[in-house]
Amino acid sequence: MKPVWIVDDDQSIRWVLEKALARIPLPTQSFASAGAMLDALEFSMPSVLVTDIRMPGKDGLTLLQEIKRRHPDLPVIVMTAFTDLNSTVAAFQKGAFDYLAKPFDINDAVALIQRAAASKPEADTQAPVAADPSAGRIMLKSSSVAMQEVFRAIGRLAVSPATVLITGESGTGKELIARALHTHSPRANGPFIALNAAAIPRDLLEAELFGHERGAFTGATHMRRGRFEEADGGTLFLDEIGDMPFELQTRLLRVLAEGSFYRVGGSQAVSVNVRIVAATHQPLEQRVAQGLFREDLFHRLNVIRLRLPPLRERKEDIPALVELFLQNSARSLGVSVRHITPEAMQALIAFDYPGNIRQLENFCHWLTVMSSGQQVGYKDLPPEIMAAARADGARETAAPSNQAPAGPAQAEPVRAGVSPAGGSGSWTALLAGETQSKLNRNEPAIMATLLREFESVLINTALAHCRNRRAEAAQRLGIGRNTLTRKCQELGIDKGGAE
Repeated sequence: MKPVWIVDDDQSIRWVLEKALARIPLPTQSFASAGAMLDALEFSMPSVLVTDIRMPGKDGLTLLQEIKRRHPDLPVIVMTAFTDLNSTVAAFQKGAFDYLAKPFDINDAVALIQRAAASKPEADTQAPVAADPSAGRIMLKSSSVAMQEVFRAIGRLAVSPATVLITGESGTGKELIARALHTHSPRANGPFIALNAAAIPRDLLEAELFGHERGAFTGATHMRRGRFEEADGGTLFLDEIGDMPFELQTRLLRVLAEGSFYRVGGSQAVSVNVRIVAATHQPLEQRVAQGLFREDLFHRLNVIRLRLPPLRERKEDIPALVELFLQNSARSLGVSVRHITPEAMQALIAFDYPGNIRQLENFCHWLTVMSSGQQVGYKDLPPEIMAAARADGARETAAPSNQAPAGPAQAEPVRAGVSPAGGSGSWTALLAGETQSKLNRNEPAIMATLLREFESVLINTALAHCRNRRAEAAQRLGIGRNTLTRKCQELGIDKGGAE
């Protein structure tokens, strides 16, 4: 059996992958640089190549491109700790088998390598047209696991004409993702046309979509092209598709099925070549059940679905977003960039953002306008964040008073370095000890492993307390019902819970 080749300048990553693959068993050979790996390629071939992107000398994307030129059938998995949309898409465009974001779960990595080793060579596909860097390419960066899945999906969809349905709460950036799908597609040189179905009066929406002929109605003094014609050869983004009037849904379904339509008042069919990307914050399945959305149109749109997580599920991205929004606000207002103190940043991270990224951007604009100096402290934050922080503090202060004091028989033994139950160091000190043990054992992806265990304990305990009633467990945990279901799937928790 041919070995798996691992290219990474980080010795610990090479060691961990070697040990994990040896248990399969799969033979491995490791290299600290792309140059060393290319030298070895003159004499032998791997079954799978796993390479880091950022390395001294030749980087992983350049190596990937060279490998695909010389050995197009060799499966290549790229991995990096610097996760952004452009590097993900570039990896897929250059022919990567898949993309592995650090820190990764070692079991997931091994499963991916096994899948790559078992894959059969596929026929070459036409390379996608690269987007012009000067055309305002969208740069999205995130360290969130959920957003990595979105980036990976965009990479795979780059060459596909498939219709995409983007779901997520208002303000999560659905139009940004739609633009990214367009920017990284073969249609990048064509137009990107956006229309919000909820923002246009229903009487005008038909003419906005399909255009109208002169004299079609009062005030139609000349022929006008609709959004479908404007988007010919490009992408049409239909935002808030769930609010589209029922009667217009029939016309939209016909266009999607036939690729042609009639302008309002027209008798000549107009043919267009348009990729549809739709978005909604509403549960379309529920609107179908209520008779408010056509089931056949739903299935036509729901070819590939991308779910955007709310900001409260990707709080690790907040510091970078704050920095970006503060820079943008300062530039637009012509003032110096504001800087957030650590205390103020913690309060920003703790806020739940019902308005998601749009609300965070508004807060940053408010801070740029209202703060008296360049340094933004806790007391300079918007009233909503201050009020939420005070409410959280009041709940934490009141919580112990609702509990009866423990009697002598209830007293818990004090472990070394651990405070008694109820103290601030009880479980956090245990967590610190476990983290130190994993560091001492040189285990990889420690944060991902502990986060997975943490969530698993929380959810299992809540489900047991609520007798497997998932809706109640989600409410007690303070998360959405769909979020709980998704996390149960990710963590392999199957309680067969009731709604």
